[in-house]
Amino acid sequence: MKVNSALEAVSILKSGHNVYLHTAAATPIALVEAMSSRASELRNVSIYQMHTEGPAPYAEPEHEESFIINSMFIGGNVRKAHKEGRANFIPCFLSEVPIMIRSGVVPIDVAMIQVSPPDSHGFCSLGVSVDATKAAVDTAQIVIAQVNPRMPRTHGDGLIHLSKFTRYFEHEAELPEHPAHELTDVEQEIGQNVAELIEDGATLQMGIGAIPDAVLSCLGGHKNLGVHTEMFSDGVIPLIEKGVINNKFKTKHKDYLVSGFMIGTKKLYDFVDDNPMIRMLDIQYVNDTAVIRRMPKMTSINSAIEVDLTGQICADSIGTMMYSGVGGQMDFIRGASLSPGGKPIIALPSITGRGESKIVPLLKPGAGVVTTRAHVHYVVTEFGVADLYGKSIKQRAQALINIAHPNHREELSRAASARFMGKCFK
Repeated sequence: MKVNSALEAVSILKSGHNVYLHTAAATPIALVEAMSSRASELRNVSIYQMHTEGPAPYAEPEHEESFIINSMFIGGNVRKAHKEGRANFIPCFLSEVPIMIRSGVVPIDVAMIQVSPPDSHGFCSLGVSVDATKAAVDTAQIVIAQVNPRMPRTHGDGLIHLSKFTRYFEHEAELPEHPAHELTDVEQEIGQNVAELIEDGATLQMGIGAIPDAVLSCLGGHKNLGVHTEMFSDGVIPLIEKGVINNKFKTKHKDYLVSGFMIGTKKLYDFVDDNPMIRMLDIQYVNDTAVIRRMPKMTSINSAIEVDLTGQICADSIGTMMYSGVGGQMDFIRGASLSPGGKPIIALPSITGRGESKIVPLLKPGAGVVTTRAHVHYVVTEFGVADLYGKSIKQRAQALINIAHPNHREELSRAASARFMGKCFK
């Protein structure tokens, strides 16, 4: 049923509904704002979401009785609500979010989405974000859609017929953008160190941000790279145009870049619009370890908040404060480790902006372990590469101390010596 406005579209919402929000750059901001404006009329509406863009007025303290926030990955727009205890965090692998939705473990009554205009056959596209949204659309009793001419039409699993929409309205708006910033010397050095681990013919998984951008900027001399990733950004475009990324050696989806969602600039959104080389697929499939491990030389590049001397990776919290989420890190770390010639990589600066070491004797009290010490292989900083695979605890500690910031190496060595009762192996 076509309606005239976002407010009319969300008038169908009732107290007690479980609502799923479309992810990242596809967040239907007009619907979010209209839903939030009905706060005084609604009670106990459960919002299920991963990272979303734009404002989240439903997360304001005065709306606590109206909306219950359940984050499977915490974005900046709801981080304050989590810090203040006004939101719930659901630990989960990204690959399992669609499974939880389809099985009813996470029951969805309403899916609020943003789509491209319909084609001549009535099919719209989920555009820049298929991820777990396809599962929500498949299972929700009510689907409310914002039809946006600025949403690119992408190939893959994200085609939804107009008849699936309980209510939809037309609203043109620019998608949220994340322009790349100028890389620092440290980021460039990390990028170069990671790039040296990447072999010709490898298949890449990387995210968004300075370190993935730095890595991609260092790959211009590589050959025959592929991409199978949960998300990507503008950094792949120059490599595709240059022919460095051609996906020709992938064993699955040969010749195609596969992803679950993307976020970047208008240049990226224009690039993927009706581009048959780009396949946006259900994240239950994209992040399935059984699929990932079949990619040749699968190289997974992820980051961390801190790493302890045994190789435990904290990537979702700062002490007891939840900061982001598990996401797809473990899906790809494990998949890459099982791939023939695969390389799972954790890349991070050696110190924080305040000069504190990110390689630490012990994780902060309450910090979560996203990647266990048994899963980690490579840890990379601007000072080099620590290959931890097959190494003892003492050998790991020494390797990590070697790539820590020089200002912190002596302190880390003392901590390692005290903990492991003797010198670490050289």
